[in-house]
Amino acid sequence: MGIPESQLETWSHQGATTTAKMTSDSIKNALNSYGNWTSGVECEVFLQGSYKNDTNIRGDMDVDVVALLTSSFCSNLSQEQKMQLNLSPASYNWMNFRNDVLNALKEHYGSIAEGNKSVKISGGNGRLPADVVVCVLYRKYRSLNANDYVEGMCFWSRNDDRRIINYPKIHYENGVTKNSKTNGGFKQTVRVIKSARVHLVGKGVIAEAVAPSYFIECLVYNVPNGEFGTSYQDTFCNLVNWLVSADLEGFRCVNEQLPLFGNSPEQWTVENVKVFLDALVSLWKNW
Repeated sequence: MGIPESQLETWSHQGATTTAKMTSDSIKNALNSYGNWTSGVECEVFLQGSYKNDTNIRGDMDVDVVALLTSSFCSNLSQEQKMQLNLSPASYNWMNFRNDVLNALKEHYGSIAEGNKSVKISGGNGRLPADVVVCVLYRKYRSLNANDYVEGMCFWSRNDDRRIINYPKIHYENGVTKNSKTNGGFKQTVRVIKSARVHLVGKGVIAEAVAPSYFIECLVYNVPNGEFGTSYQDTFCNLVNWLVSADLEGFRCVNEQLPLFGNSPEQWTVENVKVFLDALVSLWKNW
């Protein structure tokens, strides 16, 4: 029989969204009300992650918020290439911005915590707990044409000073397109698989770290549009069966700029995804 259609339909439901927007708006207000910005500094505050992409499920808590410095940028260019494009170092950089954001958040909220990749703000007054990623614009140049680049964001980890690059706006746009091409099936299916993962973790079948939420969304994105069926049961079976026999090595993140699998902390391992897929197969067979 497998997992009942009614259970999969329940798993497909989206979690709350209003409190996520309130959280993002609160952080935006904290930065806007800060009185010590350097003249000419421009920044943008927006949601990213499951709340932004409409793939959040019931029980999701922490909201991912980006504080993005837009009046400066980093790139993939060498020093020589920067000179060819007449690019000069910015007088106000990511580190300056990060210090100002920290001061603004401390001034507004009082107590914050610095994590390896984000600033942690506790929930309260209608806000959810938030992870604020402080970053700067990133340009991935495809040639030495000044206007030929893909725009993302980057920041440096606090523990080991690694530059981390991501493309949240492209991720969002590609997810919307995929959802349209699957008649709404993509985001619903992401929520189903994420909910199944919560079930498996709760039962002690897999460890929580085996299948992070972001990686699940990327995994489902790589499934061909034709595998999204007319029922939740059909889609679940089609998706898992296709993934079990797929060549996972070539999978890309939803942003299509970065490989999903690899050895960096920001990538999934093939070993872990196979553990997760085996657990999904067993869940279906033994429900």
